[in-house]
This record gives sequence, structure tokens and C-alpha cells, in this order.
Amino acid sequence: MPSFLDLGVPAALADVLAADGKTEAFAIQRDTLPDSLAGRDLLGRGRTGSGKTIAFALPLVARLSASGTRRQPGRPRGLVLAPTRELATQIAATIRPLAEAVGMRVTTVFGGVSQRPQEQALRAGVDIVVACPGRLEDLMKQGVVSLGAVEVAVLDEADHMADLGFLPGVTRILAATPAGGQRLLFSATLDRGIDALAKRFLRSPVSHEVDEASVPVGEMTHRVLVASDADAKKRLVEDLASGLGRRILFTRTKHHAKKLAKQLTSAGIPSVDLHGNLGQNARERNLAAFGADAANGGVRVLVATDVAARGVHVDDVELVVHVDPPVEHKAYLHRSGRTARAGAAGTVVTLMLPEQRRDVKDILRKAQITVAMEDVTPAIVDELVGERAPKVKTAPVAPQQNQPKAKSASQPGGQGGGRSGSGRRRSGRAGDTAQRTDGGRERARSHAQSSQPRYSTQTGSPAGQQRQSDHGAARPASNGQQHSAGRARTGSRRASRAQGR
Repeated sequence: MPSFLDLGVPAALADVLAADGKTEAFAIQRDTLPDSLAGRDLLGRGRTGSGKTIAFALPLVARLSASGTRRQPGRPRGLVLAPTRELATQIAATIRPLAEAVGMRVTTVFGGVSQRPQEQALRAGVDIVVACPGRLEDLMKQGVVSLGAVEVAVLDEADHMADLGFLPGVTRILAATPAGGQRLLFSATLDRGIDALAKRFLRSPVSHEVDEASVPVGEMTHRVLVASDADAKKRLVEDLASGLGRRILFTRTKHHAKKLAKQLTSAGIPSVDLHGNLGQNARERNLAAFGADAANGGVRVLVATDVAARGVHVDDVELVVHVDPPVEHKAYLHRSGRTARAGAAGTVVTLMLPEQRRDVKDILRKAQITVAMEDVTPAIVDELVGERAPKVKTAPVAPQQNQPKAKSASQPGGQGGGRSGSGRRRSGRAGDTAQRTDGGRERARSHAQSSQPRYSTQTGSPAGQQRQSDHGAARPASNGQQHSAGRARTGSRRASRAQGR
């Protein structure tokens, strides 16, 4: 394989990749980089896990670095559009070290979180924005960001954009970028309007298709196991989750993902869930836990819906399990692509009941996967699981109502001693509102804590002595946090007394 330097990548960027152990280009990088670095519009097709992110990150950073234009507030020079916030986060993580090596700034823009930090980053000036279409359009309408200075625009996972109904927004966004800029479009397929998008926005594009070469032949092994009934399948899932390596278990519904993660954790197999009902902090926390070393408090099992099939890249996922067979073959391929990434080996196991035989055969045929359906035996399970990880005892989290209540402001030692008594003269409606708001905060806090299980082992400390941070690291609760909670409860009681008077 050629090196990145051989393909024309600037030395400063090649050094960043080399420091991360990446010295030779994969197929999609080898085929596309000469054209993209030369400034040509490009249409790339490649299977998930083939190395597309680096294929567009390098020309994006290289061309912006060489253009000589200056960074301006609210006017990014580079734009990457992605369908999900997980994918946007992963793309930004790949681009950021390359950009920093040449003095450029990167930020992400997506919904589900406060837009204030995104506004502040844009107004301070960034070179590259990695964005989801919905939030980016909101910020454009508010005048926070203008795309009039975009020199290079990238559309990643265009087929998934179409599946989610994002193409109208994508069309409006690309239309807001200068017509003379470079545009790179990457997609696994060209159906559902993507071909029309390419014809409208790409000028004399070079097309590269590397589906077969993107994942080395034989590196991804497919197995289909037939469980005799629902109970046998449940036991099989627990067995497959019990190995030492990382594994992702896919379910069809959010409810099943949450339930299965709790069941596995209760069985001594620490697991985290990832689905659309989780807030961004919980998603980041659970992904951080899954990506961390198990010896340092990480978990080996991620239970996810299809939201994780695109954009979640965690190294060394040795096993993907379709606990629920997917609805269609595209989902099968994208789920499976979480393992055997960038040349690494991995196994994909589909679990099915006898009555699902016809549906699974149809999905595999459309995905062009030829594999026998096997009845479950202990030997097969041992082969797939390998060495078992030791079971981990779970430690219950103390319920909120058992925590000591903070003193009110009128009592000795209470918070806010310098405040006037105006809080006691609030109307009854204000009191109700304060109580509901405070209760909502408690429920939200409880939900956020419950999305990341807490564990204790024979050598670990009780989970109740630690507080989980938003990035997966356990830390003691600070005095400031305790005081803040005390002030919130005190304000609620003041309003209640006002109502009683």
C-alpha cells in the first residue's frame, strides 16, 4: 500500500497520522486522495469502516491550510455534514488533531444540546464546522453562522441522510455555500435522490467506488444461530455478552436496549445502552465508558439501536450481535460494520428464532451474505465467546428521597442568608411553578444518573461514594454541587410556605 506522503499529503498531516499508527493508505484513501487533494469534486462510494473519514479529512484540512484565507467570526471555511450527532462527534475527533497541527479550529453543531456553546464557538471564529443539518439551519436562520466563506464542503453518509428525510435541508445548506467551492460527497448508495443531489452540486466529479476493497476479504466472519425458543435466546445473549473483548448488541427498539442493558448488568455483565431517548450527556458518558479500558472502569458491552450503526467508531470491537434481526439489509450492513473496521478482524452473529428463518434469509440475500444457519451448541458458544470475563457485582444507587434535606435560608447555617424575605410573599401559582421545576430537575438528575450503571467489585469502592461525570469518569460530588442542590430545594420550600400563607 502507498504511504500518505506518496499520495501527496502534506508532511505535517502525515506526521499526525503516523503518530497514531497510520502510515499506509486504505483503498478508498488511495483512490480518492490524488483527486481530492488536487481540488476536484468527488463522489466516493465505500462500505462503512473503509476509512472514508480520513479520506475527506486530509484534503479538507490540506486545502484550507494552503488557501491563505483568514478565519472570520461566524464564517467557517470548511463544512462537513453528517446525519447523526454521534457521527458528527466522531468525524470532529478525527479532523481536530489534523487541524490543530496547522493552527486551525474545529467545532461541532448538532441538536439535543444547548446551542449557546455552539454560538460562542462560531462567534469566536472557527475554520471547520462538523454539523447535523437541523441545528445548522437553525443557526443560519438566526444569523449566527453564514456559509458564504465555505471553500470545501463535505457530505458524509448521504444515503443515511436520505433515510432520515434530511435531503431538503441538505439541499438548502449546500445552496448557501459558494458555487465555486470544492465539494466531496460520500455515500454507500446513490438511490433515493442522492444522484440528483450529486448532479446539482458537484462539478465534473470524479467517481470512486471501493465497496469490495474497503474491508479485506475474510476479516469479517458472519454466523447465524437458531435458538429453539425465547428463553434459550435469552441465555444465549447473556453468554455472548460475557467475553473479555468489546461487543455491541443491537436491538430494534429503545425499550429493549434499555431493558437488556439493565438485565446484563444485573447478571454481572456491566453494560451501557445507546438509543434515541438518551440525552447528549448520557450518550457521551455511555460511549466513553464503552471506549474505556475495563481495568479503568470501562464496560465491554454496548446495547444499541440502529442509532449506533452509523458514526460510532470504537476500536477493537470483536463481536457484533444482532439480538433482533434488522428490518432491512442496509441496517444489517451498517450494524455489522462496527466490527472488522480498517482491516481488523471481527465476527458478526445474527440470532433468530425458527419462525424468523424466512425473514433472515431475505435480509442476508439482499446484503449478499452467504452463511449457513446453525443450531446452537455449547461448542459454538465457547468458540464465539472465548475466555469469560469475571462477573461484577452491582451496587445500588441510594434513592434521592433518602438523602438529607438542606436547611432553609431561615435556619442557622442555611444558604442565601443575605436574601430578603420577598421569597415568602410569592403567589401560590409561583409556588406551584417552583415545586414543579424543582421536581423536574430531580427527575432529570435521576434519569441521567440511571443511564450509566455504577459498579463495585471485590477490589473496588462502593458505588455510592462516587458520582459519575459527564465523560464517564467517576468523581466525588463537589461542595459546590451539594450547595447548588440545597439552594434549589430551599427555594422550593420558600414558595410552598408562601402558598400556605
